[in-house]
Amino acid sequence: MADPFAVTNQAPPLRGVNFFTRDAALGDALRPYADLTGDPDLHRIGELAGSEEALSHALPANQNPPILRTHDRYGNRIDEVEFHPSWHWLMEQAVGFGLQAAPWTSERPSPHLTRAAGFYLWSQVEPGHGCPISMTYAAVPALRADEQLAKEWIPQLASTQYDVRRLPAAAKNGVLAGMGMTEKQGGSDVRANLTTATPAGDVYQLNGHKWFCSAPQVDLFLVLAQAPDGLSCFVVPRVLADGNRNPFALQRLKDKVGNRSNASSEVEFHGTIGYRLGDEGAGVRTIIEMVAATRLDCVLGSAALQRRALVEAIWHTRHRSAFGGLLADKPAMQNVLADLAIESEAATALGMRLAAAVDSSDPKEAAFRRIALPLAKFWVCKRTPFMVAEALECLGGNGYVEESGLPLLYRESPLNSIWEGSGNVNALDVLRALRRPESLEAWLTEMAAVQGADARLDAAVNDVLQALADIENAEAGARRLAARMALCLQASLLIRHSTPAVADAFVASRLAGDWGGVFGTLPRTTPFEQIVERTIG
Repeated sequence: MADPFAVTNQAPPLRGVNFFTRDAALGDALRPYADLTGDPDLHRIGELAGSEEALSHALPANQNPPILRTHDRYGNRIDEVEFHPSWHWLMEQAVGFGLQAAPWTSERPSPHLTRAAGFYLWSQVEPGHGCPISMTYAAVPALRADEQLAKEWIPQLASTQYDVRRLPAAAKNGVLAGMGMTEKQGGSDVRANLTTATPAGDVYQLNGHKWFCSAPQVDLFLVLAQAPDGLSCFVVPRVLADGNRNPFALQRLKDKVGNRSNASSEVEFHGTIGYRLGDEGAGVRTIIEMVAATRLDCVLGSAALQRRALVEAIWHTRHRSAFGGLLADKPAMQNVLADLAIESEAATALGMRLAAAVDSSDPKEAAFRRIALPLAKFWVCKRTPFMVAEALECLGGNGYVEESGLPLLYRESPLNSIWEGSGNVNALDVLRALRRPESLEAWLTEMAAVQGADARLDAAVNDVLQALADIENAEAGARRLAARMALCLQASLLIRHSTPAVADAFVASRLAGDWGGVFGTLPRTTPFEQIVERTIG
C-alpha cells in the first residue's frame, strides 16, 4: 500500500548549481568586452552563490531584521545597529570578493566589468546586503574630488577585509560607506535641503536631519548640507581620528516593504563634524558621481533579481507535473518561461554594457554612460516587479510561501526603481542628457551598429527620432520616450551578442507589437524550448 504521507510531485531544492557557468546569457553579455569565461573569481562566486551554505543565509538575514540600539545600559548614546549573523556572513563574502570598491584600485583588466558580473551573481543570493556594498563602490569616484580625502579613505574602502569594529579608519582593516541626501521636506529635490554646515576651522559643523540615511552602521557618509555659499557635499566619519564618536543620532530604522535585511535610517546631526568634498555650492555636482555609480548597481541588482526569479521558475516547472505532464512541457508555460528569459537576458546585456563603459577612458563611452544609465535605470528597474510577479506565479501557491524565497524577491523588486531617482526622475534625466549632442550621438552609434539587420528595429529608431524633433516640449512623454530608447538599446545588444532566436523574439514582442502586454504572449512561432534550454541548460 502506498504511503499516504510520502512527498511526491515537488521540486527538489535548487542547490549545487554554479550560477556563473550555468548562465549562458551572462557569458554572451560579457564576451564582447572581455574573455572572463575562465575567471577564477567569477567561478568561485558562482559556485558559492549556488551552494547550500550561501542560500541558507538568505532567509535568516531577512527574517531577523536589524535592531537599533540608541543607548547602552547606562544611558549613553551609542547609536548602533545590531545585525543577524547571516548578514555578517553575507557581507564578509561580498567584501572578500572585492565587490565593494576593489575595482577602483585594481590593476587587472576590465575590473569594473568583472565586478559587475560578480555583483550580479552574488546579489542573487540575498539582495539587501548589496546596499552598503554598492554605497562603498559608489563613494570612490566622488571622493576623488579631493586629493587628500581620496588618499585617506580610498585604500581602506578598497580593502577586501570586512571589519565591523567602531574605530577610527586608520585603525581598521577596511571601511564601508553610506550616503545621506534626502530630507523630510525635499525628497528627490535635494536643493530644498535644510541641514546647515557651518565652517569651524578646517572642518564644518553639520546641524539638521536626513530622512533617509543609507547603511547607518558604516564608517563614513557622503552628506549634502547648506554651506554659506550653497548646497555642498561633506565627508562625515562615524568615528573621528582621536577615537571619539562623531555626533550621529539615529532616530529610527525604516520599516520597509522589502530590503528587510538592510538598515535604512533617519538621522539627526548636532554639531556633527564634516569635511568638505569639492567646492562650496557644488554639492550636487560632486555627489552626482556617487549617484551615477549606484544607479549602475540598481540596474545590476534588478537584473540579478530577474535572473534568480527566472531560474526558480524554470527549476520548479521542470520538476512539477500537472494535467498529465511536466509544467515545463506545456505550450502555455513554455511561452511564459521563454518570455521571462528574454526579459532577463536583455536586462543582463544592458547592465554589462554599462559596466564595460565604466572601464573605458574614451570620452565617447562617457557620453554613452550619460544617456544609457538613466535609460537602463528607468526601464530595467521598472520591469522587474512585473517579471518577478510572473515568475512567482509559475510556482503557484508554493511561490507565495515565504520559505520558497520568491516573496523575498517580490518585496525587493520595486526598490531599485525608487532609490537613486524614481521613474520620473530618470525619465527627465534622459531628456537632460539628450540636450547634449554627444549623448544622442552615443545612442545613435549603438543603433548604427545594427542598422539594416532588422527592419522592425530600424522603424523603432525612426519613431524615436521623430519624437526627439520636439525635445523642448517632451516632458509629458518622457516615460514613453525613455522606454522606447531603452528597448531599442536592448534590441541592438541582443542582435549583436545573443542568439537569433532570443533577438527575434525580443524585437517581435517589445518593438513590433506582436505581444499581448503580459508575459507569455510571444508569437506562437517562437522557439520556446530553445530559448528556455539556453537559460539554465
